[in-house]
Amino acid sequence: MGFVPVMWSVWGAFVLLFIVVKIFTGQLTRDEDSQVFLGEAMEQEKSAQAAIVAKVNKIEPLRKATLALVGVATVFVVGYYLFDIYRQFRL
Repeated sequence: MGFVPVMWSVWGAFVLLFIVVKIFTGQLTRDEDSQVFLGEAMEQEKSAQAAIVAKVNKIEPLRKATLALVGVATVFVVGYYLFDIYRQFRL
């Protein structure tokens, strides 16, 4: 197997991982309310919202790391092809 298929496979794996993390985060936040009216009678709702926020905050570093991996891999792929173009048209 050559370098280019491996490069694209690694890039695709990083993108797939990022998509999985985004879907998981979306599933966690689907029940999150953007505005909650908290009174004494809403203590159960308050604790449910706090649990959702805690889970999302725990996943956030993973989401940022996968986004960084996708960004670095994309820059590498683009750089590889730009270098290849330069090498082919060099006089």
